Amino acid sequence: MSELPEKQVKRLTSLISEAETNLAAAKELLISIVGDDGSVVSTGAHVPHEEVSGKVIEGVFDGQIMAGPDGKTYPVPANYASKSKLVEGDILKLTIADDGGFIYKQIGPVPRKQIIGTLVQHDGAYFVEASGREYRILLASVTYFRINIGDQVTIIVPEDDPDATWAAVEAAL
Repeated sequence: MSELPEKQVKRLTSLISEAETNLAAAKELLISIVGDDGSVVSTGAHVPHEEVSGKVIEGVFDGQIMAGPDGKTYPVPANYASKSKLVEGDILKLTIADDGGFIYKQIGPVPRKQIIGTLVQHDGAYFVEASGREYRILLASVTYFRINIGDQVTIIVPEDDPDATWAAVEAAL
């Protein structure tokens, strides 16, 4: 009889962990749609380049956001960063359209290298252990590539930045 409560506790722990992951994914998706400040964010995939007018800002991607030359930070949709395989140091162009939409374009990719590592999780955040260190990855990459803790993945990191803390997922192995 003592095994039954233990199995139930393990199952409940598993369900809670899964619910937390799903909640984090839902929050990240919401932010990718409406932005941190509630304004609608667009990757520009459906807007032809010649039809876009508005304020243009160039900045540096830090793994999650774009830092502009004015010191302001701009939310980069996690699904765009993940699918575009953006890495720390990439130069982005942000067009803030007249209707308030954000349209990002990668204009200056930094030199990259690929390494293989293992997916791990700490405090709800995902990392890939590779080359003797851990690189943080976006939850959008975990859900997009359907990778699980312990899976082997190929990640992309900046070639010339030994202090980089973020990586982009290239593929699940």
